[in-house]
Amino acid sequence: MNTIGPVATTYLHRPDGRIAYDVDGTGPLVVLVPGMGDLRATYRHLAPSLRGHHYRVAVMDLRGHGDSDASFATYGDVETAGDVAALIEELGGPAVIVGNSMGAAAAALVAADRPDLVHGLVLIGPFVREPLSSARQRLVQRIALAPTWAARFWRAYLPTLYAGSRPSDFEVYRDAVVDSLRRPGYARAFSRTSRLRHDAAEASLERVAAPTMVVMGELDPDFPDPAAEARWIGDRLHADVVMVPDAGHYPQSQQPDRTVAATLRFLSGLDRRA
Repeated sequence: MNTIGPVATTYLHRPDGRIAYDVDGTGPLVVLVPGMGDLRATYRHLAPSLRGHHYRVAVMDLRGHGDSDASFATYGDVETAGDVAALIEELGGPAVIVGNSMGAAAAALVAADRPDLVHGLVLIGPFVREPLSSARQRLVQRIALAPTWAARFWRAYLPTLYAGSRPSDFEVYRDAVVDSLRRPGYARAFSRTSRLRHDAAEASLERVAAPTMVVMGELDPDFPDPAAEARWIGDRLHADVVMVPDAGHYPQSQQPDRTVAATLRFLSGLDRRA
C-alpha cells in the first residue's frame, strides 16, 4: 500500500533480497523507517509535508514487509540498521532518520555505528531497549504471532495500538497491512521479526552523538508509562522530548499535524545549526 503519493517504488538490493522504498523531493535527505508489522504508508501524512518543505524524503519498507522481499535469512534491529545505512549510502547521505517503534532502534544503531551517515534522529514510539516481560509473556507472544494465524492476530491486535484518535482511513490501512501479511512467505517473515531483541540498540545509546528528538504518544499502550519511557530515552540521548496527546503508538498518523509540526521544528533547528 503506497498511499504516500504518485512516487514509483524503487528497490535496494541487499544480500538475500530487496528493500522497497520511495524517494522524492529536493533538499536535505530524510529517511523514514516504519516499525514491525507496518508498511511504509504509515508515513502517508508525514512524508508529503516534509517534501513540501523542501526535504528529499525516502520511505522504506522493512525486510519481509510491504513491497520488500520476504526471502531474507535473518530479521531484527541489527539487520534493519544495515538496510537503513545501505539506503543512505545509495542515496547520498548524511540523512536525518525518522524511526517508529523498532525502526527507532535501527536508527539508533546506525547513528552509533555510522555517525558519518546521520545528521539527526527522530524516534517515534521508540523501542530502544528490551521491555520487561516474563518468560510466559514471551511464549504467548511467540504463539500468537506464529505464521499460521499471524495475519488474523495482527488484524485484531493492531487497533489496540491506536489508543486515542485513529486516522480516518484506519480501516483501509489496516486491511492493507493484513493483506500484505497474507502473501506467501510474509507471515513467516513477520513472525521471525517478532522474535527480535533490543539489547544491541540499548547498548548503542551511549555512542549516539547525533541530535535527537523523541516523540511519544501519551497513550502508547506498548509502555507501562509512556512519559517515563520517553524521559529515560531523552536523558540518555540528551534529546528533546515531545509528548503527543490523544495518540498511541503511531503519532505520525494519529496526530499528524502535531507530529509534522514537531518534526519540522527539529529539522529547522538542524538546518540552522549546519
